[in-house]
Amino acid sequence: MKIIATLPVLTACALGATASHAQTVYVSNERGNNISIIDASTNEVIETVPVGNRPRGIQLSPDGAFLYICASDDDTIQIMDTATNKIVGDLPSGPDPELLALSPDGSRIYAANEDDNMVTVIDAKTRQMVTEVQVGVEPEGMAVSHDGGTIINTSETTNMAHFIDAESHEITDNVLVDARPRFAQFTADDSELWVSAEIGGTVSVIDNATKQIKQKITFEIPGVPSEAVQPVGLRILSDGSKVYVALGPANRIAVVDAKTYEVLDYLLVGQRVWQLAFSPDESKLYTTNGVSNDVSVIDTASDEVTATIPVDSYPWGVDVKG
Repeated sequence: MKIIATLPVLTACALGATASHAQTVYVSNERGNNISIIDASTNEVIETVPVGNRPRGIQLSPDGAFLYICASDDDTIQIMDTATNKIVGDLPSGPDPELLALSPDGSRIYAANEDDNMVTVIDAKTRQMVTEVQVGVEPEGMAVSHDGGTIINTSETTNMAHFIDAESHEITDNVLVDARPRFAQFTADDSELWVSAEIGGTVSVIDNATKQIKQKITFEIPGVPSEAVQPVGLRILSDGSKVYVALGPANRIAVVDAKTYEVLDYLLVGQRVWQLAFSPDESKLYTTNGVSNDVSVIDTASDEVTATIPVDSYPWGVDVKG
């Protein structure tokens, strides 16, 4: 009788634990003008939320309470309350915000404004602009070091990664990379900055101490013309073992050994793969496939595609709440 009595209690606890660790995937649909919300446990879209025009870069606040959305054609950054999935405010930005990054504590938001060659610095609490930083032509990629001291912007036409001091908001270094840099990310120890170059077809690994390129990674896929290999989004595992690079119209994710810089594999995903995001425990990688209007799910232990999730028109940005 004791065993029977305790079973419902254990089951309830287990269910509660499962619910508390539920994960939600957010995808911005550039032409759909909405956000697809995916239940990660079922790989199904549970809600589609209308937002501003041409949503591209998105990022969750560190506590997961808000999703910041670059509504590029509305020249603003929208704030979605993730408890209600309602838009609850806007943040000031310059024209055509494309990608954004947050300081580690979430107090500052940094947005790349493609049409005026500026990075906008925003106070997340007051929702006011702090300052603007002039950078190169067509700024897009944004990154912040894990210690919060350095902001990165990549300028697509100037072909540079700009290193900006987070206190003074002054550019301290400019590193020339290959044509049309789209995305940047620091390794977990901030020793390296990885920058993708869409037209150049490469990823540059920059030594953060010397600001010199220490490695340039190229990609060759049998049967795929070189001009179709266009690196855009990338994500680095926090243990420093592997880097995943979205190769655009090559419809592949490159898996790169982060220590040797060798390409380990190419994973076939949807058409024109654009941006990437890990689940909080990094066991899954989600990819936005812009032309096939879907999201691929990759198991990072086996490096196998385990699911494809249909979403709305031209999925672009992605982030995951745990």
